[in-house]
This record gives sequence, structure tokens and C-alpha cells, in this order.
Amino acid sequence: MQGLRIGRQVVSLGRRAALRWRANREAQRIVARRGPLEPGTFRVGVYFADSDVNIYQMRQWYAPLRSLARRSPVLVIARDASGMRTIADESGLDVVLAPQPPDLERVLDEQPLEVILYVNQNTRNFQMLRYGRRWHVFINHGESDKVYMSTNQHKTYDRAFVAGDAARDRLSRALWDYDVDERTVAIGRPQTDHLDGTPPYPVDERTVVLYAPTWEGDRPAATYGSVRSHGVELVKRLIATGEHRVVYRPHPRTGVVDQAFGRASAEIAVLLREANRRDASAHHVFDESPQIGWQLREPDIAICDISAMVYDRLSTGKPLMITRPTSAAAEVEDDRGYLADCDWLAAADAQNIVAEIERALHDEQARDRLGHWSKHYFGDTEHGAPTARFESAVAELIERAEEYRARTSDPDRV
Repeated sequence: MQGLRIGRQVVSLGRRAALRWRANREAQRIVARRGPLEPGTFRVGVYFADSDVNIYQMRQWYAPLRSLARRSPVLVIARDASGMRTIADESGLDVVLAPQPPDLERVLDEQPLEVILYVNQNTRNFQMLRYGRRWHVFINHGESDKVYMSTNQHKTYDRAFVAGDAARDRLSRALWDYDVDERTVAIGRPQTDHLDGTPPYPVDERTVVLYAPTWEGDRPAATYGSVRSHGVELVKRLIATGEHRVVYRPHPRTGVVDQAFGRASAEIAVLLREANRRDASAHHVFDESPQIGWQLREPDIAICDISAMVYDRLSTGKPLMITRPTSAAAEVEDDRGYLADCDWLAAADAQNIVAEIERALHDEQARDRLGHWSKHYFGDTEHGAPTARFESAVAELIERAEEYRARTSDPDRV
């Protein structure tokens, strides 16, 4: 038995090594085709230390960063070859691969990079944070009331670009001796200015339901995923009516920690596929597309777990329900903020999902609450306003960097 286990481990290690080798070769080809970057070009950097397994954290920033790049050239600094390859293929942004600290130093020698943006809290962020004489800014990869959103790690960065008043309140409650007024800048959610794309179904009389659960989480406090507890049942009920269309968008990490979540997700995929086979007019969607746009904008109602998807949908002001976690260990702050005032869906209520949806769709008070909380979390959501705030915040930091450099005679940028 032990020999078999060791053998499997060796095979797994070999497979991972082969994938790394292939990713490195492809990254080298990308660099060769593109050629060297012009020195002194980029003043804004985006640091991404992960492989492509967490590429969703970058994907949601592609469109805002492309917009920013028209004003201030943007360079993505990737530490992993598979992450670099995917970003180069998808984003339309300039990307450089810097796997080792000397590679980082080379990039900083060649490019001014007054502002470095971080989309997550990868421990390798510290290898970039060691460099002074530039602004290090945490922009995160979503807005939510998860514990992740108010960790003490925020103190590591010079600034945090947050969505709005709710984020500032959250940080004020959670952190000691953190000057929220000085260290945070409210920019809203620039991604909502770029909710593009055409849905792959016709406009008809069906009620379109987005079901976008999160994954199972990597620790008990973050077990917010509902695929196993709610998902299969509510999808069965909705496809049975013939009056609803389900757009199922699972989290890309579903099943990574708990295979039962992966099996539940696969069952939902089968249910949708079979429903489409029986009824060609159903057009249910199993959505694994890399970009998100129409999925937030078009459905009549969304059902989400506690995650950034809740708040992305909230920014549209359209009907929304949130699944109540079944795990007693899951940390749920439902005594304040939007979670204290939202439409919860318990696992036991999944069998009554049709009635629950009808209630949520026609409750005027629920719509008023959505409007109130949307403003509290995101400020001005008029089209274009969040992007303008994001780009203005970056421009202000670049201007302040110029002022600092003008006051010092030390030419060393590192």
C-alpha cells in the first residue's frame, strides 16, 4: 500500500514538472515573438505571483486595466509561467515573466513603475513589497463581507483601493491603528463599467436565474459554498418548471479541496445538459467562460453564496438572493451591512425555490433595500464613474511619486 502511494506521488510530481516545463517553454516563445519591452515605458505595474489556477483574480481586472493603459501604460509582472502565458493570451496587456528576485530587479531597473497594484494576498507579494520609492496598492479581486476583506494584511500596503463606505467601515472595525481615511481610496467597482458580452440564449418569456456559487473554501471559517447543500436541489426544481432558465456559473476552484463539491457540480452540469436535450427551447447554460459581464447584467435574479459575486451583482441593483451556509463553522457577519438586510436562502428552502424567486422578484421593499446598499457599498454607480475614480486615484499617486522624486537627489529607484 505504501509503495502504491509513493508511486502515485512520483507520477503526480512528474506530471506537475512536465506542466511547468511546457508553461516555461510557451512563456519563452511569447517573449521571443513580442521582443524586448522599451525601457522607461511603464509607470504602472500589476503584480501577480500565482499560477493560472487563480487566474480568475486577474481576469476581472483585464477591462479596467486596458482602459487605464490608454492613459498610463500598464505592465503585468507575472511570477509563474502558466499565469504569464494565460494573461498574455487573454488580457491584451503587456506582460513580463519575473520568476526569481533578480528578474524583479531587472524589471525595476528598466521600468519606472511608480505604482504597483496587487490583486491578492499571495505570500510572494513580499518579494515585491521590499522595494521602496514607489506606491504599493492593494486593489483586491472583489468586494464582499468575507473575513478576507478586512485582514491585518492591509497594513502591508501604502494604499488600498476599496469599493466604498462599507469597506471602510469594515476595516475600521477590524484593524487597530489603521488610518482608514489616509490609507484607503474609494473607487467603486470599475468592472461594472465593462459588463460586456451577449448571452447565449434568446430573449423570451422565461425567468433567467443566475446561480453562481463559490467553492468549498480552504478552512472551516470560509465554508460558504452551496453547491452540495443547495445547488442540486434548486436546479432540479427550476428546470422542472419549463418557465425558468438556469445560468450555472461555478467557482473555478470547486472540488479542489472537497471532491463532493466537484461531484455535485458535475451533477448540475448533467441536469442542465439533459434538460436542454429534452427541450430545445430551454437554453440552460453551464458557464465556465473566463470573462464575466452579461452574466451579472442580464439575468432576472441571481442566487449567490457569500462571495464577491454577491457584491458584483449588488452593484447592478437587480434582484439577488444569498444562500445561508450550512456549516456552523462558517463565519457570517449577518448582524450588520448588507447581509443583515438581504434575502437569505436556507438549504431547506431550496425545494421551494420557485416561490422564493417569485417573492423576491416582486417585493418592492427588497428593491429599495438593494438600491440603498448598492450606494453604501459602491458609491456612484453611474456608468463610467467607477472607472474614472480608479484612473484618477492611480494618476494622483503617479503625480505624488513625481513630487517625491523631485525632492530627492538620490537617483536610485530601488
